Amino acid sequence: MVEFFWEVRSPLEHALVSGAHGAQGDAGVSLTEIRNFDLVQVMARRGRAAELAIAAKARFGIAAPETPKAVQTPDATLIWSGPDQFFVLSKGGKHTTQTLAPALSGSASLSDQSHARVLISISGNKARTMLAKLSSIDLQPTAFPVGAAAATSMDHTSVTLWRGADRADGLPVFNVLVFATFAESLWHTMLDSAAEYGVAITHSEELA
Repeated sequence: MVEFFWEVRSPLEHALVSGAHGAQGDAGVSLTEIRNFDLVQVMARRGRAAELAIAAKARFGIAAPETPKAVQTPDATLIWSGPDQFFVLSKGGKHTTQTLAPALSGSASLSDQSHARVLISISGNKARTMLAKLSSIDLQPTAFPVGAAAATSMDHTSVTLWRGADRADGLPVFNVLVFATFAESLWHTMLDSAAEYGVAITHSEELA
């Protein structure tokens, strides 16, 4: 009998080549794939959004976002993904469908999206300029401050976009969640869009 086993691989395993890409010199854009994260979509059951809000605040110690934004807890990021729904992004198995079910399953449906999405972190002094080629959203600081989020599209691909905390050098950080089946196509589009500024490519196990 043939033995089968599952080996988790990144959808960008073959497309992502770490190192420099595009124009030489200091990279204006850094593209980092974040790997091995836990992602759960929480969607309020019909008529139970208020109940979910109470349960989520009790579970996370902070109100879940009800408008397009991302909020940080000590060990997770809660990201608005639509009316009465949000993502829980974390590491290390602390917030999975199993661990969240006792607190949230009565008022919400939980869906594990950990292997259905790819997470890409974009930063650098040309990050906004590059993203402006792909999205119609105004990403200037006054319009899209730290913690702002959007369910939008990039190059005709649906994504969840939010701005994380700035880097230590003060440069902005944008995070993009994209369906795994479209990740490689969007990755190449990002590379093409950022090539003129120089790109630093890597992957990480640390959440931005």
